[in-house]
Amino acid sequence: MPSRARIRSTIASYGQASESMRELRAFHKALADVTRLRMVERLAGSSATVTELIEHVQLSQPLVSWHLRTLKAAGLVETRRSGREVICSLRAEAFARYAKRQRELLGLGVSS
Repeated sequence: MPSRARIRSTIASYGQASESMRELRAFHKALADVTRLRMVERLAGSSATVTELIEHVQLSQPLVSWHLRTLKAAGLVETRRSGREVICSLRAEAFARYAKRQRELLGLGVSS
């Protein structure tokens, strides 16, 4: 169990992180879950309805919606309504943007 001082230090260092670092953290956190990775994998092929995602990941609608909110908050997925259906699409440009930002923040340079 970490000490209280260690916890305070961790919280303080997170508060001092730049906006870019926090965005990058949200990106990685969104992809750190196997279910969300499976959803991203499905959306990489083409857009899908929430019903199709439910069938793909074999979870309930509330759980799929919860995972979608996390992916949307990270800017990786966008949704639109078509009648009663919600259609989800992957924002491929977001992955390229985060990859570039990550290389810059880590000092790895930017490749063309």
